Amino acid sequence: MLNSKQVAYYNSNGYLTIENVYSASQIKLLSDVTDEFVEKSRLVTEENDMFSLESDHSKDNPRLTRIKTPQNFHSIYKKAVKDEKMLDIIEHFIGKNIRFQGAKLNMKMPQGGRQVEWHTDWGHHPHTNDDMLAVGIALDDITEENGCLMVIPGSHKWDAISHHEDGFFVGAVDINSFDVKKAINITSNAGSISIHHVRTLHGSAPNMSDKPRRLLLLEFSAADAFPVSGIGTSWDEWNKQIFRGKPTIQPRLEKIPVLLPKPLRGENKNIFELQSNMKKSHFSKSM
Repeated sequence: MLNSKQVAYYNSNGYLTIENVYSASQIKLLSDVTDEFVEKSRLVTEENDMFSLESDHSKDNPRLTRIKTPQNFHSIYKKAVKDEKMLDIIEHFIGKNIRFQGAKLNMKMPQGGRQVEWHTDWGHHPHTNDDMLAVGIALDDITEENGCLMVIPGSHKWDAISHHEDGFFVGAVDINSFDVKKAINITSNAGSISIHHVRTLHGSAPNMSDKPRRLLLLEFSAADAFPVSGIGTSWDEWNKQIFRGKPTIQPRLEKIPVLLPKPLRGENKNIFELQSNMKKSHFSKSM
């Protein structure tokens, strides 16, 4: 499905968009199931194991920022996470031994769906090597108005960027540490996927349109990329996440810059809570 130019583009820039990976029927199934989960959230008043909420979420006006681990709650999500066409694509970038790291359905509701501050995934989860990436499955047409992903091309080759403020990990970088004018907007149609390298600097503005922006975000790594902080579960459970190929007991160690995501200020359950500790949003109107 990919050609050499697309692979070279990703390797050079740290991101790639591919149209029409998921069919219209697949996207409709995912969209319908997502609507069902939004309806379920009407009965939720605070964050739980399934939902992250906007501050103005209510029974009458359900507003989510995220459905957590959606593959654990519905077979339609689980099937999308293991889509063979998608796995064929990412094999080009991280090899034949593929470990699934996790999934979340990030949602930006119309008229103010929350921004994600500039960060790298590597800053949150450094590993022994950086053959890691994230795949975003667009459930809606993604535009600049509804808060598309923005990336800094080539930033995956930079040294590690601090995600700290006043000595605490806040899950976002200093806006003065890079030239935001070099940002590229990644717009796409429903059914497309975007791929970004684990060290690519990225963020997204609030959704100021009257349409939702729903993105099923999947994270994968080479099987020999081991988290610096430890696997965090049993060996058998961790290796159940191998989607292709075989597990290994030998981490591949590469000389890659790492800054630990510590210390934290208080208990932060997700990236939104972490980034709320920042003194000022990257997307403040006064900036």
